[in-house]
Amino acid sequence: MVEMPTLPQIQRARQRISPCVKRTPLTASATLSERLRTNVYVKLELFQKTGSFKVRGAFNKILTLKPEVRERGVVAVSGGNHAQAVAYAARSLGLRAVVLMPENTPRNYLDATREYGADIKFAADVRSAFAEVAAYERQGWAYIHPFDDPDVIAGQGTIGLEILEDVPQVTDIIVSIGGGGLIGGIATAVKSLKPAVRMWGVETEGADCMSKSLAADKIVTLDVITSVARTLGAPAPSERTLQAARELLESVTVVSDIEALVAARFILERLKVLTEPAASCTLAAADRLIDQFAPERHVVLVLCGGNMPPDDLALV
Repeated sequence: MVEMPTLPQIQRARQRISPCVKRTPLTASATLSERLRTNVYVKLELFQKTGSFKVRGAFNKILTLKPEVRERGVVAVSGGNHAQAVAYAARSLGLRAVVLMPENTPRNYLDATREYGADIKFAADVRSAFAEVAAYERQGWAYIHPFDDPDVIAGQGTIGLEILEDVPQVTDIIVSIGGGGLIGGIATAVKSLKPAVRMWGVETEGADCMSKSLAADKIVTLDVITSVARTLGAPAPSERTLQAARELLESVTVVSDIEALVAARFILERLKVLTEPAASCTLAAADRLIDQFAPERHVVLVLCGGNMPPDDLALV
């Protein structure tokens, strides 16, 4: 059986990374509360350094490596936010970084990753990029997996600790799913301290490996990622994150790209923040789940990232 990080590991991760990351704001939203007929809050993780939650896990993993392991450098696979996070963390800690990226990665992610000082190596697609990691590991590079690593998951789980501090009355948390590390970490932290909190997962059509895997009760690998929510583009969950989803989530709601983009427009117009579809899909899912939320509930939407490719703005 694969293991998730424990609550003490997540608490230690928070101490470890606190000098390196922001404690992002969590605010109540009257607009969303009226829309969903309950008490709604937004965790503004899109204001995190590099624009997404990913730096939490990247810093925690790198900081747990022995100095002699870090010496060669770090390598990662990403088509978006994890790339920037690893590049930024490596530069902050004085390390070399290589990021393997799909050839169709949007330019904004490429430019930001390069500006943070990482070398980019292209692969035909995400699956090919993952396949090339082994060669770097044989050369001594430390691999920073985007989600299937207890230290990475523990870093992401620090968001859960912040939610409980800011909204101790929380009853429901809605989180998007790529490979499952973010929701797995948050759910582990929250349910360890407040087991009654319900965790709701969200995916978009064309980036829905977790819901398909849960339905099949085994890992299902997507041949291609077709969703506009590219940062949810993990081809498959891991045994670790699939197990966590089985044990900790109420359900996984799959919404369309259109629903996610319409939600992004609404959030931009009313909350004045620009979310990427991988974050705005949480509002689209909340609309689907509205009957689950009585007036006395307290629902947190995790807006996990704001790195919207400029070309996609025309779709909003």
